[in-house]
Amino acid sequence: MNIAPIALFVFNRLQHTRQSVEALANNELAVCSDLFVFSDGPRTEADRKHVESVRKYITSLTGFKSVTVVERKTNLGCARSITSGISEVVNRYGRIIVVEDDIVTSPHFLRFMNEALEIYRNEERVACIHGYLYPVGKALPETFFIKGADIWGWATWKRGWDLFEPDGEKLLNALNNQKLTSEFDFDGSFYFTSMLKAQIEGRLDTWDINWYASAFLKDKLTLYPGKSLVKNIGNDNSGTHSNTTDKFDTDISTEPVRITRIPLEENQAAREAFKKFFRSLKPSLSERALARINRMMNLNQLK
Repeated sequence: MNIAPIALFVFNRLQHTRQSVEALANNELAVCSDLFVFSDGPRTEADRKHVESVRKYITSLTGFKSVTVVERKTNLGCARSITSGISEVVNRYGRIIVVEDDIVTSPHFLRFMNEALEIYRNEERVACIHGYLYPVGKALPETFFIKGADIWGWATWKRGWDLFEPDGEKLLNALNNQKLTSEFDFDGSFYFTSMLKAQIEGRLDTWDINWYASAFLKDKLTLYPGKSLVKNIGNDNSGTHSNTTDKFDTDISTEPVRITRIPLEENQAAREAFKKFFRSLKPSLSERALARINRMMNLNQLK
């Protein structure tokens, strides 16, 4: 099996980074994996000591085939830091596993990612492999497809990342022209189109909404596990865009997820489960999140 390199993105959260790295190192395939750690530079002088403490930690990492640390001299910001790092690695190796510093993975995560990358390597319609599953409250198939792309512990190939469109306005125009905004928002159950608008207007320094939209508009699919292999520990108000919430908390599977080839089509039962979960967040985790973004940028409302 062609073991994919891992790109880990860190900033100023030492305890989150420790948990993420320790979980990755606990994977059986860690010793076979090249790890690239991208450390963004401090935004302010107040950030500097926290960034430096993270950098001191990541320069001492062991347990992987190799560890390469990339320390950015300046602050690139969330979107540029992550997208440039992904491009650097995937253009060199042809495939990549992506983890941020608030992602804690199952010991079976790397095997799932690598096996799925291998099984679907020649399937042009599959753009992304995902490790996280929303706490939907019902049993889903061992693996299934949803249209688009996702970002909480994921993997792709160069052919998938080549679809990435950084220009949010182009993406929004395409969604509007093709009358796809409702489907893009899971039939109005979540605020993805508003997120894209916020990114376009400079109120949201992110890249993930572009990744989802880029794959969605090309009718590409993401493979999900029926049991989550990931937990996001960043919904504690510590990150750039996070609020404090436990709505996305999920148990990490203690068992591996078995991968077999399945039909290349969106699983409608899983899509309905996602929609039901998104609707359960109202009134309105999504609206509060957008309001917080507005406050951060000294704006009062979405245009």
